[in-house]
Amino acid sequence: MSDLVKDRALKREKKRLSDAGHRPKAWPKDSLSTVSNVEEPLHHDDTRLPTENTYQLGPYKRHSVPVITEILKDVLTCYLQHETYEAEWSRQMTKTLCEVIRARVKELMIPRYKTVVVVNIGQLSGQGMQISSRCLWDATNDTFATYSFKNSSLFGLAIVYAVYVE
Repeated sequence: MSDLVKDRALKREKKRLSDAGHRPKAWPKDSLSTVSNVEEPLHHDDTRLPTENTYQLGPYKRHSVPVITEILKDVLTCYLQHETYEAEWSRQMTKTLCEVIRARVKELMIPRYKTVVVVNIGQLSGQGMQISSRCLWDATNDTFATYSFKNSSLFGLAIVYAVYVE
């Protein structure tokens, strides 16, 4: 029962910090994420109002890759700079980083784009790694940005896909 109370207190503190607009230098090792996963029940946000068709075939404004890359650089450097790799910590931190990056990209207020954020954190031990992705892509409207970070113990790779929704 005490674990449940502690979890709720951590979630309240994290929400208070995010609502106040503060961004800590680094989250505690036992930080919690609000990203839903297999263990949590799915929830839907039904507060969106349905929009009418605009018959718009292209965006009025596109995402700027250098701006998104700067966001990725700032977030990864801020959160991972002084950390050492731990498997359980990295699982939680990838969720936290995805949330932070997604929120920062949404602050750009580019309409009619869906964003997909992927973060990988791994231990640096002389290994190689290959990552690939595949999706339907419209080269004229869709875009992506990527940034990789390394310190003496770990690497972090973040990718943001911005996909235009007609």
